Amino acid sequence: MKIKALGAFAGLALLAACSSNPASTASNTGTGAEASTGPAPGSEQDLVANVGDRVFFAFNQSSLSSDSDATLGKQAAWLAKYPSVNVMIAGNADERGTETYNLALGQRRANAARDYLVAQGLAASRVQTISYGKDCPVAAGNDESAYAQNRNAITSVQGYNPQNCK
Repeated sequence: MKIKALGAFAGLALLAACSSNPASTASNTGTGAEASTGPAPGSEQDLVANVGDRVFFAFNQSSLSSDSDATLGKQAAWLAKYPSVNVMIAGNADERGTETYNLALGQRRANAARDYLVAQGLAASRVQTISYGKDCPVAAGNDESAYAQNRNAITSVQGYNPQNCK
């Protein structure tokens, strides 16, 4: 009888030893620190997720709206936090208008965003601009919704091209 009880106890002890706590093993990286699930600080993904990477413009306009000012203000604060990060601002237009006109309009939009960041104290040397005109739409379509999304200036960490344009 003693042997049966001892065997049962040993079996229970083995079962208990084999069980695990899924919550603690899921976050264990083997380094003693929990795994990070957010974007890397100062990365393109961090900019997009925590600040916003684009501002929008009215038809045939390059002046900033109050929404644009708010987004660019957040970008300026984010860039102040990461002084080694440089950015590229790409100005874009919807498909209406000539190639030449839209390239110039996109450049004015990129410059407006850059000028705002510089006015907030960002060194001009940390910001480059480019215009894609109507060549790199972010939204497909020939309606006002698509046009509105394509009238923008997109800020990206240098070395990252969110529009895959050349």
